[in-house]
Amino acid sequence: MAGDRRDPLKDLAQLQDKMNRIFEDSFSLLRTGEGKELFALGSWVPPVDIYETEDTIVLSAELPGMKKEDMSVEIKDNTLTIKGERKFERDSAAKSYSRIERSYGTFQRVFTLPHLVQQDKVKARYENGILEIVLSKAEEGKTKHIKVQVE
Repeated sequence: MAGDRRDPLKDLAQLQDKMNRIFEDSFSLLRTGEGKELFALGSWVPPVDIYETEDTIVLSAELPGMKKEDMSVEIKDNTLTIKGERKFERDSAAKSYSRIERSYGTFQRVFTLPHLVQQDKVKARYENGILEIVLSKAEEGKTKHIKVQVE
C-alpha cells in the first residue's frame, strides 16, 4: 500500500522534540524576567578530592561563592554527608542577564568512608571557596605494619 509510507526523518524530528521536552521538565528550568534569564534550580554537584594519610582521611570540596552558614557537614557511622545551598543573588541594579552559567540551588554529597573515624576529632575549615574536612582514623581503621622476622 503506497499510502502507508512513513517519513523516517519526520519521525526522528518528532522524537527529538519529545526528548527535549522531557529534559526541560526533568531539570525544572525556571524562566525569569522576559524569558532571557534561564537557570537551573535544584541539584548541582560540587567537585570533591579525597585522599588518605596514615592517620587521616582528607576531603576537599569546591564551594565557591558560598557562605559557611549555608553548608553543613554531618558524620554518622562511616558515612560523611555534606549539604548546602548556593543562592542566586541578583544585583538590584542589573535589569537582565544575557547569560547565567553558574549552578545555583541545593546540593548533597554522601560518602562512605573506607575506615572508621574518630567522630569527636573531625575538623572542617572553609577558606577561599574550598571546604576541607579532616577525619582522624580510629585505631581499628589504621593500617598496622608488622615487621616479619626471618629465622
